Parts: sequence; C-alpha cells; structure tokens
Amino acid sequence: MALGTSGSDSSSSEHPSPTLTLRLADDLHLFLPPKLRDGRVTAAVADDSTLGHLVESAGVPLPEVGRLVVDGVEAPVSFRPAGGEDVEVYAVARPQAVPEPELRFLLDVHLGALARRMRLVGLDTAYHNDCDDPVLVEQANAERRVLLTQDRGLLRRRNLWFGAYVRGTRSDAQLDDLLRRFAPSLAPWTRCTSCNGELRPVPKESVTADVEPGTLAAFESFARCADCSRVYWHGSHGGHLDEIVDTALRTVAAAG
Repeated sequence: MALGTSGSDSSSSEHPSPTLTLRLADDLHLFLPPKLRDGRVTAAVADDSTLGHLVESAGVPLPEVGRLVVDGVEAPVSFRPAGGEDVEVYAVARPQAVPEPELRFLLDVHLGALARRMRLVGLDTAYHNDCDDPVLVEQANAERRVLLTQDRGLLRRRNLWFGAYVRGTRSDAQLDDLLRRFAPSLAPWTRCTSCNGELRPVPKESVTADVEPGTLAAFESFARCADCSRVYWHGSHGGHLDEIVDTALRTVAAAG
C-alpha cells in the first residue's frame, strides 16, 4: 500500500492505482508519522487489498480499531474496497469488553513497572522479563490473557487472540490508560507484586522468622504469598501505595 502519492514512473501516471481516504479518530493519530498526524491518510488500493490491510499498512494495529464506516455504512475489516471510498476509522470503544468471563493480563518485557502496579490493585498480571514475542503470544493464547504491549509489530501477529496497546511513558499514566480502557474489577492488596501469587492473611506468629523484630512490634496484620511465600504488611511506604490504589478505584468507578 502507498500513502499519499509517490513515484514518477510513466506507466503509473497513465494507469494510477485507485485510492481511498482513511479518516482516523483522534485516539489513533499517535500511530501515524508526524506528517499525517491530522488523521487523514490517502491509501492506494490494490486488487487484493482488504480494509483491515489498508488500515494496518497506515500504521494502526487492528486491535486498536473499533468500527469501520465506509461511505456512511459500517463494514468489516475483510471488506474489499474498489477505490474512491471515504473510510472513518474509529478507536475501540471504552470500556472495552473482553470475550472471557475472567479478565487476566500478560505484559511484555518493557512493562515491568506497570505489572507491579496492576498486581497492587489486584489484577491477575503475568510478566516475564526474558520472553520473546512468540512465547508471549503462545502464553497469551493458552491462558486467554490480554497481551499488553507498546510493540505495534507484536499486536499485528495474526495468531494473537487479544491484545492492546498501552499508552503513556510512565507507569502511572499507563495504569490510568489500562483502567479506562477495560474498567476491570479491582481487589487491592490481594496479589504479590513480585510474582502475581495470591496473598493470604497469616497469624503474626507465623512470620517471626521472616521479618525484623521492630516490624513485628509495630504491625499486627500480615499476609503471605501463596506461591513465593513472600510476607507483606502495610508498612511506612503504604501512603504512596494507598494513593495509587485510591486513584485506581476512582478511575474505574468513573470509567465503568
């Protein structure tokens, strides 16, 4: 697919390819090169072009696309344009539904800080810092997890069952984007931020070998990860974490 006009081949001038116009929603402009950030893309149409192919060739991963409207009529990604059409490309609706009763996530290797925040608010979040793309897709598909990434190429993999692009450069902005997109149910303080295991309340006496005497004297409530056995308590750092949790709860309540 070609964007705009290019080339000086005489045969191309005599028999130019038909084109159509893609008008992208504001939320999709970040996927376009700077010169096209007004959201209007002219795309050349080949005989085998589908609407989905043209949109992805413009730089927008299909998991980020909602409705496609061709000359005022909604169309599927498999629609084959003839040229001359005006296509409105919408972003996915928010909050976005996921075709699974239990919402679970898998994050790529660049989103470790986001993974910890997601676990803090109780989201089932798998994360590995050493997995390549095929392994991530395989796990996402096998466990029916939504794959979160900022890698557009990863989202274009045809065998990925469900993926989403994470907006933002800092983990707090990324968490805000995720919560607004999916409006998931939250259960703060129920998951290990290190390994994603479930936290279970335990008697104070059972953690004496794992925490400092001063901590034992200062706190009464403890929890242990069912998977890695790490011990948790609401320590002096709780104020910052409380702020993250409170903000997340308000965000989901507003997005739902």
